[in-house]
Amino acid sequence: MNNNKICLIAGVGPGTGTESARLFSSKGYKVAMLARNINFIKNLEKDIPNTFAYKCDVSDMKNIKNTCDQVRTELGNPNIFIHNAVAGVADGGLAGSFLGDNPERLDRNFNVNTKSLLYFARELAPNMIENKSGSIIITGNTSALRGKPDFIYFAPTKAAQRVMAESLARELGPKGVHVAYILIDAAIDTPRTRPIFAKDKDDDYFCKPTDIAKEIYHVSHQPRSAWSFNVEIRPDIEKW
Repeated sequence: MNNNKICLIAGVGPGTGTESARLFSSKGYKVAMLARNINFIKNLEKDIPNTFAYKCDVSDMKNIKNTCDQVRTELGNPNIFIHNAVAGVADGGLAGSFLGDNPERLDRNFNVNTKSLLYFARELAPNMIENKSGSIIITGNTSALRGKPDFIYFAPTKAAQRVMAESLARELGPKGVHVAYILIDAAIDTPRTRPIFAKDKDDDYFCKPTDIAKEIYHVSHQPRSAWSFNVEIRPDIEKW
């Protein structure tokens, strides 16, 4: 890694994004936190040292470029990028049948989950290539591996995200840049996901954001002789 120790996290909400910002900050990183909800990340900025809030809608590719320009100007070139942005969850749960929901949702989900990864990589990878170091970590989920009923506007975009990440890994690895896909095969313990997916479940049912953040940090700092790409994590009681 270069000496700047700058981490950019796209998609900072009350879960994996927050805990990743907290952990990387504690390890000496300046952390650029990107989210649509500027009030939420502004409050985090006050709570977590060396974090910086940037309002960004990652479904807007121009917004991605402008935000990356601002981060580079104000903080420097990130040497770690965490793509944690996700779209696909509607009020009350994931989209219903392909016959009943609005098919235009597929476009937005693709923009957030997949296309934005391409645009972030185009912005951030060139400096990593120049330094022959850096990490791009993408958080995925079970939908990246299989499609199920009611996930038709979500699963295809996560599968495409995983394949895009693999293409990036194969191209960037020989240039010194580590790309890894962390597949979270579980419900993540957040105030949003508990009532949607598992309101009556015990704590052991959930994957804890603090533990996910630890795995993201670990993978992003693996030695060059032993890089992971596909990393699957789940609670010990999860069926798979």
